[in-house]
Amino acid sequence: MTAPDPLDVLIVEDEVLLAEELAFLVREAGLREVGRAMSSREAVALAAELTPDLALVDVHLRDGPTGVEAARLIVQDVGAVVLFMTANVARLPSDYAGACGVIGKPYSERAVKTALAYLEVCLRDGRAPGPPPLGLTLSPRYRELWDGGLAETG
Repeated sequence: MTAPDPLDVLIVEDEVLLAEELAFLVREAGLREVGRAMSSREAVALAAELTPDLALVDVHLRDGPTGVEAARLIVQDVGAVVLFMTANVARLPSDYAGACGVIGKPYSERAVKTALAYLEVCLRDGRAPGPPPLGLTLSPRYRELWDGGLAETG
């Protein structure tokens, strides 16, 4: 039996060093980075072109606090799962703009790796393997979906 293909991940972060660190953590988690964007316009365009499974999105990008709108468009138009990676957790709307959750900055390497592993299982199996790991806060919608199984929404 062959191993499944790694999840494709788009990194949406305007700070180059943080984007590089996230790319390293994505690779360490066994996932595949497919692109990087520094602005909301670039993020939406790349997501449409690359159709990632997962997008890691900061709220405040090169063109301002536009990550929320970019996330909403990526979820709606591409169908990718979005995870916010931000120090601006308070800027997230109550619906998380359709994102599955958030990891607050500053984050640890361990928090990101365990969150990526958890999300990979959720996406592959269609349900959560248990409660989210420390550091990952699921949106209310995804808490309900993953508690009941994603396959029901199908």
